[in-house]
Amino acid sequence: MTTLRHDWTADEVHALFDLPFADLMHRAQTVHREHFDANAVQLSTLLSIKTGACPEDCKYCPQSVRYNTGLKTEALMAVEQVEQAARTAKEAGATRFCMGAAWRSPKDRDVDTLIQMIEAVRSQGLETCMTLGMLSESQAERLADAGLDYYNHNLDTSEEHYGEIIGTRTYDDRLETLENVRKSGMKVCCGGIVGLGETRQDRVGLLRTLANLETHPESVPINQLVAVPGTPMADADPVDPFEFVRTIAVARILMPSSHVRLSAGRESMDDALQALCFLAGANSIFYGEQLLTTGNPVTDRDRALFERLGIEPEGAQAVEQRRSCQAA
Repeated sequence: MTTLRHDWTADEVHALFDLPFADLMHRAQTVHREHFDANAVQLSTLLSIKTGACPEDCKYCPQSVRYNTGLKTEALMAVEQVEQAARTAKEAGATRFCMGAAWRSPKDRDVDTLIQMIEAVRSQGLETCMTLGMLSESQAERLADAGLDYYNHNLDTSEEHYGEIIGTRTYDDRLETLENVRKSGMKVCCGGIVGLGETRQDRVGLLRTLANLETHPESVPINQLVAVPGTPMADADPVDPFEFVRTIAVARILMPSSHVRLSAGRESMDDALQALCFLAGANSIFYGEQLLTTGNPVTDRDRALFERLGIEPEGAQAVEQRRSCQAA
């Protein structure tokens, strides 16, 4: 079985990207089959529990207060609303429920409500994930004690390109939050966005940083930029589809035991491109008709594609197995 490495060089990662497409796909699929059922996909549903008015200046994000995107600002949802949304997601086949709040970081007074949300979602038998911005060590510990399974905090791009996209928090700020999450005992969900005007070298840098963390993120979302009118990235040039698939494949090779999530941007992908991404090693998707503020393929389309490809959604037993392994 492929050995997990944390010492990848930039030249090694470049060499993977440069492989002939068929060779790269074969290598990624070989690694994938060593660690996962090649015909199973994990389904997550994402809910915005607090929308808009974020003080950050991320140039791709419609939730920033700095950009006029027509987004309606909404306060933190009631726990009962979140619980109902989780119940609906489970009935549709999701096994993980992710909650996102447009904050720079949560205030300590908000954590009590967040804990109630975690408990409500767990009561439905779902894995829990949150993305709330930066976390202090004490906040991470409280969320972990409440039973939060995963915390999402993306690096977005390479350290070198990061300053072109975000100016209100540093790369080190993001790495510090990841460290606080890891120390708390929660699993890490961390990936990036393809299409931010970055070069292949930046994609190499992002994936190399993730793969060289002391422990690989258990979930690695690879997002394709959704260019939202009103944001500075509204007119960004789209990334070549094969380059996007290459990014998925290299992530799979570098982080063999991680779930690689085909994340934002699926609404604009045709079935053939999504199939290539699954072949490259993607084995998780966001499932449902809405991400935080952008569209997503309807569930019927996803089910039809799974049937055509012979893919089965991951069952609830996989959730229990992961929790049992974590407890052990």
